[in-house]
Amino acid sequence: MNKRINISLTLLAILVLSACKVSKDISNPAPLLPANFRNGNTEDTANIANIKWQDFFTQSSLQKLISTAITNNFDMQTALKNIESANLVLAQTKYAYLPDARLQIGANINRPSDNSLNGISLSQFLGQSYIEDYSTSIGLSWEADIWGKIKNQKAAALASYLQTNEAKKAIQTNLVSSISQGYYNLLMLDQQLQIAKKNVLLSDSTLRIAQLQLKASEVTQLAVEQVEAQKLVAAQLVPQFEQAIILQENALSILTGLLPDKIERDENLTDITIPANTATGIPAALLSKRPDIKTQELALQIANANVGITKASMYPSLSITATGGINAFKASNWFNIPASLFGAAAGGITQPLFQRKQLRTQFEVAKVNREKVVIQFRQSVLNAVGEVSDALAKVEKLKAQQLIIDQRQNTLTNAIKNAGLLFRNGMANYLEVITAQSNVLQNELQSATIKRAQLAANVELYKALGGGWE
Repeated sequence: MNKRINISLTLLAILVLSACKVSKDISNPAPLLPANFRNGNTEDTANIANIKWQDFFTQSSLQKLISTAITNNFDMQTALKNIESANLVLAQTKYAYLPDARLQIGANINRPSDNSLNGISLSQFLGQSYIEDYSTSIGLSWEADIWGKIKNQKAAALASYLQTNEAKKAIQTNLVSSISQGYYNLLMLDQQLQIAKKNVLLSDSTLRIAQLQLKASEVTQLAVEQVEAQKLVAAQLVPQFEQAIILQENALSILTGLLPDKIERDENLTDITIPANTATGIPAALLSKRPDIKTQELALQIANANVGITKASMYPSLSITATGGINAFKASNWFNIPASLFGAAAGGITQPLFQRKQLRTQFEVAKVNREKVVIQFRQSVLNAVGEVSDALAKVEKLKAQQLIIDQRQNTLTNAIKNAGLLFRNGMANYLEVITAQSNVLQNELQSATIKRAQLAANVELYKALGGGWE
């Protein structure tokens, strides 16, 4: 009776100790968040990050590129393999509470010296010069999770698995952003190539007029050379843009996991409208949408678990072992049951002594690493807020620039028409025509650049808010 009571008290003590937590977890720190984003609409409650990328990017060719990249991109494939690997580790942790079981089968023959004590004893008592030993046994060993070491290991494995999912989301977000920005850059280069070719034709027309005026002695050879030089300026841009187009197409092909090739595009830059929806929602939404912030939150869970594991290593560990099976000195009696049955059980408490300083250092390092994770979490939130504010500033100021450059384009278009008419009628000199053509060329190229920058700014805002992975 007393023996049963002692056993019950021992088991109860183990259960109580198992419920103890040797370290105190640090919860996610409250990040420093503004009430609203700088340059953002304070009345916005919606968030464009909630829009799926298929609905945010409406161009069919771009959608096809993004879809292909998500499937074929090697970084995405690596991320999926990381998830698969982490899932296997996580599934394995559910067996951590089970005892370690090992099946052992052994057979050996020992032939001692005839002049040894064992040899003489065998000869006198068994009438033989050797001894046989055959055994089959199952050994069990189990360490009680008194201080929550296994529990913390499972928590760390779960957080690591979730981190791989967040890493996949981050890769997809970056991939969607890179593909879309590269595609818009390609459309800009297409338009700039067309502008350069158009200006070559315009300069060629002006050159023919100058050559006719030279024959009529209305202008000098210098005028013809200046007009021809202006034509070559525009002509030089053509191979530059053609080269840039090829390089951009190659880059996009590689991002989609394909060999460098021509990129299909059904739209022109002028056909694409700048998205009017720049709703950002509240800054707190970043905590649930941004994969990098979620990764840091999970990193804190891992850091908490590591602190618990290192702290538990400093405390005594309770181990229970048991072995049972069959054993015989002759093969013929090996499976003679119950005569060949045997069993043994033992329990012990182990307390590290000489390693205590080392274990204490590991515990202190784990706490420092946890504090570093807290700092990194706050930094990631600060960076996220800054990226959103930067993107909002770009969206707002590029829109203002586009309005100005459109007004300038209207003025320059009229100017070049007037300059051409005056030049044909001998009322304007070639310098005025060259200046007008140069201004139009630069303004048209700059207009395409700003249009592309506006589209890129909206993509940056979408990415900064955590969109693109759903």
